[in-house]
Amino acid sequence: MVGRNDKCPCGSGKKYKKCCESKQTITIEEVTTEELERVLQTFYEEYPERKDLQEYLDIANGWKRELKTYYMEEMIEAIVMDEFFFNHRPDIWQGYLEKQKKKILRPSVLRVLDDWQEPRAFIGEVIDVDDASMTVRMILTDEVIKLRRESEKPVPVGVHVYCFILPDGTRNEEQYLAVSSLIFFPTDHKQVFADFVNLFKEHKGQAVQLFMKDQALTFWKMLGEDHYEGGEFTNFEAGVLLSILEFLERQNIQSEELVEFVEDFLVEQQPNARKEVAIAAGAIRFGQEKGFYEPLDMTLKDIAEWFEVSPSSMNKYYKELLEYDEQKSELTTQ
Repeated sequence: MVGRNDKCPCGSGKKYKKCCESKQTITIEEVTTEELERVLQTFYEEYPERKDLQEYLDIANGWKRELKTYYMEEMIEAIVMDEFFFNHRPDIWQGYLEKQKKKILRPSVLRVLDDWQEPRAFIGEVIDVDDASMTVRMILTDEVIKLRRESEKPVPVGVHVYCFILPDGTRNEEQYLAVSSLIFFPTDHKQVFADFVNLFKEHKGQAVQLFMKDQALTFWKMLGEDHYEGGEFTNFEAGVLLSILEFLERQNIQSEELVEFVEDFLVEQQPNARKEVAIAAGAIRFGQEKGFYEPLDMTLKDIAEWFEVSPSSMNKYYKELLEYDEQKSELTTQ
């Protein structure tokens, strides 16, 4: 048992009574995680500095000329920001870490910062998912890692992800976190990733990270040419959601709760429907009967006719949504 006047086991150098005694329910790992998250967040708030801004803008403008027909300007700038810091000017990131080390007392955090010197680009396919992490296979090397999940939103097996990764601080060599944005690609674009692997094979002997740096712009151009625009949903899933939103707008209804629920349903359940509107119709019936909005002045037959589907098709997906809701409720109460 730790005495109140003993040094705190978190490694801060302070006495236990002056540090973590009032936080007995918080583990040392949680304290370390919070500190590391602060380090990451602060970096993007403070950099790039004015003296480095023009260099960043020069690279960003070059990317915009190549990619402006595919992506929004804000998305291009965000992608280039990580490329700039971690592929073109890693000295900025490393200098920032050295400054942080002078402010931090916890040895557990300092050890992690020593392992954070070289973030690396990672493109992988999700092969398994649990509550805290995703198991991801690097498409160029078959390396398998555990990548920390950034939210509770469902992640389907089979999607691809892109980010720069760092060790997550647990000292487990296979566990990582994303430095900044963790980008998910819908399954519509699987061929692009296969083509990128083939391009890597053509560059025989080139180191993976050097290839990723040299071909970063090519990678995003390949996705753009395959009609990727930055969304996380397949064309089919987007069609379902657009049909729901169109109906709600026509009826002057706002229901973010229903839309978010259907998003999770589509991603987790991957319903096998012939028509997007059949799922949309089922979702509208589900939303009404679950009280997501005031009852419509429409019969169930009217709803089906609005979407130009049969009542039986609408009811099929209404029941699937109902079953999914029951499953989620059971998991919540366990």
